[in-house]
Amino acid sequence: MSKLKNRILGAVIGATVMGLTAFAAQAEKWDMPMAYSDSNFHTQNGKAFAEAVTMATGGKLEIVVHGGGSLFKGNEIKRAVQTGQAPIGERLLSAHQNENILFGFDSVPFMASSFEASEKLWKAARPKIEKVLLDQNLVLLYAVPWPPQGLYFKKDINSIADTKGVKFRAYNAATARLAELSGMLPVQIEAAELVQALATGVADAFISSGATGYDKKVWEHLSHFYNVAAWLPRNYVFVNKDAWDKLDKDTQNVVKALAMLAEKAGTTKSQQLSGWYLSQLAKNGMKVGPATGQFKKDLENIGATMTKEWLAKSGADGKAIVDAFKAMK
Repeated sequence: MSKLKNRILGAVIGATVMGLTAFAAQAEKWDMPMAYSDSNFHTQNGKAFAEAVTMATGGKLEIVVHGGGSLFKGNEIKRAVQTGQAPIGERLLSAHQNENILFGFDSVPFMASSFEASEKLWKAARPKIEKVLLDQNLVLLYAVPWPPQGLYFKKDINSIADTKGVKFRAYNAATARLAELSGMLPVQIEAAELVQALATGVADAFISSGATGYDKKVWEHLSHFYNVAAWLPRNYVFVNKDAWDKLDKDTQNVVKALAMLAEKAGTTKSQQLSGWYLSQLAKNGMKVGPATGQFKKDLENIGATMTKEWLAKSGADGKAIVDAFKAMK
């Protein structure tokens, strides 16, 4: 974590501290729940951001990170921040697709399968996502993509005929729909519960990045990783608007500046770790490679179906995001 923290702290010292030499207001302490373990790069990035805010504001605003779902479980974090139980938090953006289809913009299969494409898609979607969140009493700070998503199984898969009846861990509406179209049985499981689900047979497969496979040591339960680069979902950090409005403008500006740096630092770290995670899966005995032949064709057909469905449900706003994204290519 030290390199990540130093990158953020080093960039901000000269740029943001100069105007914050005196603080008259009483110090604020914000507890920040995060769903992933302390070893995960998203949590490490969040901790670096929190420490930078505390330092840059001279302690006027102290942010304390609680990783691993220890303060609130992943599926509780957004509601906790909306209602003021926690002033700030992080969550997987697409986990909220059931409440607003636009939250699933980054989980449309094969629309943005690289970091470069993901960045362009985020630029196209961000203004609309910010507006939706503001209507929900939330202020968006930053978002960081996971490495490209691949499929984990405990056997060779040559076509979706081989996936029939497999119990598939779902973490959002897109993953549940992917399971249904593949003939699998979607089971809603939070990241903190994944290892137990695999160990007890509650789930036999899932889609995620190499990061999750490495963090959870899934080679102890599964044997194959298909690097299909389906999408790069984003975790986002957001603040309760009432808590945000209590901050003075100088402090808000510091937090915004550090959030921008945290987004860049986190994205860079995700890129750096992407290939390394896959090498670690292979090193620990997993078969790592692309989907080929009929399986690849089946996945492409499923992706086309899901893209049509998302565009139909998201209406004019969804079309505007996709059109803006395509215009950047």
